[in-house]
Amino acid sequence: MNDILPAMVRYDTIRMQEDADPVDEQTIPLLVRTAGGRYGDRSAIEDGPVSLSFAELARAGLHAARAFLAAGIEPGDRVAVWAPNIHEWILAAIGLQSAGAVLVPLNTRFKRAEAGYVLRKSRTRILCTVGEFLGTNYADSLAGEDLPQLEQVVLLRGAAASGIPWAEFQKRGESVSESAARARSEAVAPDDLSDIMFTSGTTGNPKGVMTTHVQNLRAFATWTEVVGLREGDRYLIVNPFFHAFGYKAGWLSSIMRGATILPHGVFDVSAVLERVGKERVSVLPGPPAIYQSILAHPDRGRHDLSSLRLAVTGAAPTPVELVHRMRDELGFETIITGYGLTECCGIVSMCRYDDDPETIATTSGRAIPGVEVRCVAPDGVEVPRGEPGEVVVRGYNVMQGYFDDEEETREVIDADGWLHTGDIAEMDDRGYLRITDRIKDMFITGGFNCYPAEIENLMFAHPEIAQTAVIGVPDQRMGEVGMAWVVPLPGKTLTPEAVIRWCRAKMANYKVPRIVEIVDELPTTALGKVKKFELRERARVRGVHLA
Repeated sequence: MNDILPAMVRYDTIRMQEDADPVDEQTIPLLVRTAGGRYGDRSAIEDGPVSLSFAELARAGLHAARAFLAAGIEPGDRVAVWAPNIHEWILAAIGLQSAGAVLVPLNTRFKRAEAGYVLRKSRTRILCTVGEFLGTNYADSLAGEDLPQLEQVVLLRGAAASGIPWAEFQKRGESVSESAARARSEAVAPDDLSDIMFTSGTTGNPKGVMTTHVQNLRAFATWTEVVGLREGDRYLIVNPFFHAFGYKAGWLSSIMRGATILPHGVFDVSAVLERVGKERVSVLPGPPAIYQSILAHPDRGRHDLSSLRLAVTGAAPTPVELVHRMRDELGFETIITGYGLTECCGIVSMCRYDDDPETIATTSGRAIPGVEVRCVAPDGVEVPRGEPGEVVVRGYNVMQGYFDDEEETREVIDADGWLHTGDIAEMDDRGYLRITDRIKDMFITGGFNCYPAEIENLMFAHPEIAQTAVIGVPDQRMGEVGMAWVVPLPGKTLTPEAVIRWCRAKMANYKVPRIVEIVDELPTTALGKVKKFELRERARVRGVHLA
């Protein structure tokens, strides 16, 4: 018996009809409950010594809900989770959502100020986090941060100066009856918010994307159907749970289809290769860099990869040769690419299983069912097929808006309900998208969205930097990386190495510029706006490209 499941907990699982469809459930709590009845003793999660069946997962989720109720959580309250990929992350998320709360995932690469901003903006009441992870004690790192709404810190794992252990937090939940927790869970409505996922914007301030239970379940019912995720699959989730790729296309989709969740905390090629063979992994999604790293590993041939079946990739260009090698050398039967953004539940378009390698590598697929996608000119008129235009999206997957930010919401969702993505693409006669550019300055590093305005704002805190401008430059392995052009304060002397060291201490590592150029001034317009196109041209002429 797993020690996370008290022996006295009872849970009445729902025995479903054999022809019941798992996508019929319209809230995450109901999905978990019905999965407990549908898949029963099948393995739901395997995380080191902890193994939970689907029935046990349903019971554990209910027990966690009791703890959040005991802590005073009310429907609509925000609860944040700041932790690596561990089974407790999933239990906390299911528990808080079953209590009617809204999940706020935090990026594990955040530093104190970045995490503090999201916690304040979302008015989070409870934070579920960990002690030390990769040299940082997450809970202790927030000491001194002004968080007036934060009432409690719960330690999912590890020790810290503040916060209560997960086991103790759950023990307090025994003061709330199972019937009360079940009633709260059943009161969650399809149109209630399930999560607020923060993404940075052109202003440099993170914005909270609001989506509902039914939006996400409908979107990833489609996603799981298109990729062919199925009962009995063993899904190694290397994509972080704080991202839609690891959360919604990861553990949530696994529960929906009866696949076994295998959380993986830190991507390491040797460890992944070992787990694939030892644990018979069949599903391994990730950005192209993951597959490139696996193919390049010198010991790859010593591992049994014959169980691999399904790969889902995106977030960066995918070379045609990579698709061929994934099939020929790694043994994947199905490789799917797609395009999405947080503001659309994480999914907009997808290739299909029978698309040819060139289509998979050079396009981001076509719109998922029930969603409209167009490429439009600046005046909003759709451009002819094959010509570039801004990608706009309309459908059930478009967010409810940015949390507590109506003005920003109106800037991206027009009066007709079209979400303006800021991405430029060409659409072919089949409706397949080829992303060609970005209106916004955003660039993608190893699958992570990087927003220059946010990085620049963080760099302005450097005591010797007068101005800075950040652009994305090509990188063979990561897709793109940041390049910062820095103007020192008068009388100060900066070196690129010193600036990079400072950035590494102040921001998530994927945001840290890999190249720093110290300059006397930045090129600007008459209004003082930095001419980033000129900086990109300078970088191109100089042949800036990391191999």
